[in-house]
Amino acid sequence: MTYVVSDLHGNYDKFKALIEKIGLKETDILYVLGDIVDYGEQSMELIGDLSVRYNVYAIAGEHDFLALRMLSGFEKMLSGEATPDADFIADMQEWVKNGGQSTLDGFRALDSEMREGVIDYLSDLALYEQVRADGEDYILVHAGIANYKPGMKLDDCEPETFMSEPLDLSKRLFKNKTVVVGHVPMTEENGGSGKIYFGNGAVNVNCGVKDGGLLGCLRLEDMKEFYV
Repeated sequence: MTYVVSDLHGNYDKFKALIEKIGLKETDILYVLGDIVDYGEQSMELIGDLSVRYNVYAIAGEHDFLALRMLSGFEKMLSGEATPDADFIADMQEWVKNGGQSTLDGFRALDSEMREGVIDYLSDLALYEQVRADGEDYILVHAGIANYKPGMKLDDCEPETFMSEPLDLSKRLFKNKTVVVGHVPMTEENGGSGKIYFGNGAVNVNCGVKDGGLLGCLRLEDMKEFYV
């Protein structure tokens, strides 16, 4: 079976509870649609777990992408390889204020080998995945596909293409493919109900766990929803 979840934001305990609830088997595949880190207190524990699961594939979100740059720069500072400039310091301060403090604190508590592993993991995150489940085709991205035009080659797109512009869930991008995203929490404020939202050839699985909402997961073969 194929499962999709998004925007874990350091909520390792809820992730473990979800894995138990869906009964993830070795023959199953779970895709995590970005924003693994920031806000929650357990980003490092979460990365450590995800990195050793051969059947869990993560996609980069904007928080992961920024954390990679900030943590890589921080590591170079620690090793004396580089001296931060004013722009980097300003970016670091902004990141810390907007969810990055817990990620930085967790990273600093690791030994050098583990810090290297975190940076390697974040560096290797995919930008999107194309999967087929029960005869249906899906494109999995974090936020959307900015400025999409028919025939556009996703492999040629910059990372920001998949992170900068939320998908319009009312407009179908592909005739025979469904786009599955996270990024925007499907709360009442954003036109949802706090649960997985099904649009026009599009699905958003972000239920707002970052702000105390549910962690939602969708099984693609039968569209069954799971929540913790």
